[in-house]
Amino acid sequence: MLTTTFKQRGIEPAELDARLLAGAALDLDLTGLITAGTRTVTPDEATSLQSFMQRRVTGEPVARILGSKEFWGLPLQLSPATLVPRPDTETVVELALELGRDEPDAKPQRRIVDIGTGSGAILLALLSEWREATGVGTDISVMALQTASANSRRLGFAPRASFVACNYTAALSGLFDLVVSNPPYIRSSEIAELDREVRDYDPLAALDGGADGLDAYRAIVPQAARLLAPGGVLVVEAGCGQSGPISQLMSAAGLMSAAPPKADLAGIPRAIAGRKPPR
Repeated sequence: MLTTTFKQRGIEPAELDARLLAGAALDLDLTGLITAGTRTVTPDEATSLQSFMQRRVTGEPVARILGSKEFWGLPLQLSPATLVPRPDTETVVELALELGRDEPDAKPQRRIVDIGTGSGAILLALLSEWREATGVGTDISVMALQTASANSRRLGFAPRASFVACNYTAALSGLFDLVVSNPPYIRSSEIAELDREVRDYDPLAALDGGADGLDAYRAIVPQAARLLAPGGVLVVEAGCGQSGPISQLMSAAGLMSAAPPKADLAGIPRAIAGRKPPR
């Protein structure tokens, strides 16, 4: 029923969305859905299915309905104050890991900052790969930080992760080996044109990058340059057509190009990296 309804409403991928929502409503995994195909649905389950269907056909993303989204293999809880983590953002993690592998003298106890951490997605993904690293996530939203902290505890990263409420890096001091960020980068004039699943459900503060989409980078890049240890790296996510201007901001802040921009699956340069010169 869900698949048919979603197809009629032009919702794609209809089958995947239907399977995820049905599994959540019936508390079944894919195997359970297949083997329990003929069992009777309880009244409570039917109510949940109907509610999920109505929410989905009005445009609410599946991740918002379920309250969670997988990122880098990690199941992350969401809140109204956090973006839904997307595959594009995994390019930031990939590039940071690649640059880490290219550093033969890098110490395993890396110190990481994730600016605008949201659900904690980037920071926790990196901590899952670097078992001796520690990190701090910052966000201006207390609700987002509560979500990130809860994800950290649930996934077992709490001893190595901390979270601070501040604007970008205002509350931080000391030196860090890696700074990462997925800042707001949508031009203000383009917000209304976004897909409704983004425009109506992701927090505006995490989307709106100002008139040219670069406001956050103008703040983040020089602050990151101040916090980075010699040889440290900044990796940020970028919007379409923004890799050049962001690279220029990094250069103006004294950061060298650390690697060519890393493209997402659509071929858009998505992760941009700059390195602080070694002493």
